[in-house]
Amino acid sequence: MPFSLLIDDSSSLIEFTRIYLALFYTFVAGFYTFRIIYVTRTSKESIVFPGVKYCASWWNHTAFKFFRALIWFICVLRVFIPSLDNYLGVFTGLNGWPGVMFGNALLTAGFALSMIVHFNMASLWRSGVDPNGPRILKTKGLYQFSRNPMYLGVVAAQIGFFLALPSIFSLVCLIVGVVAIHRQTLVEEKHLSESFTAEYKQYSQLVPRWF
Repeated sequence: MPFSLLIDDSSSLIEFTRIYLALFYTFVAGFYTFRIIYVTRTSKESIVFPGVKYCASWWNHTAFKFFRALIWFICVLRVFIPSLDNYLGVFTGLNGWPGVMFGNALLTAGFALSMIVHFNMASLWRSGVDPNGPRILKTKGLYQFSRNPMYLGVVAAQIGFFLALPSIFSLVCLIVGVVAIHRQTLVEEKHLSESFTAEYKQYSQLVPRWF
């Protein structure tokens, strides 16, 4: 392929990704907002449990919510102010084929995985640690292969975001996101081991934390 065409293709891909990221994160924000409101109203019980203020779970939730809102805001703003990229610390060497395209695909696939797990959990799904739950230990479906398939999807999506918008900004978001998810995983594992002592011990010996 001639070098000039390669440049044109990269520019088109970057502009497509600019719009795609804005639409993607707007959809994600709308989806989770709708789901939380809908499930809360239909079940008439809270499904969001950030934990006691300043505890580990609370900090994890706060960091994740802040950066999720920040990512949405930046991605939308980039559509209207393309020059904003000059302040994000974009890694120009990574900002093109095939990395950006793979990033878009991984971002989408990661979100799709987390949604499959989300709907598969149905009424068992909670955001955070429910002090009165869960009622049963989920070990079927994708939970036969990973103890945290939903978080695995979220991490994959975050890596995809970094590749789709390779920059210092997205790298910081990735690091904070991975740390927050890992810390939250430890909190939830402790809760499950206390709620299902023998059952969870056996389950954790058979199934890896991630993959």
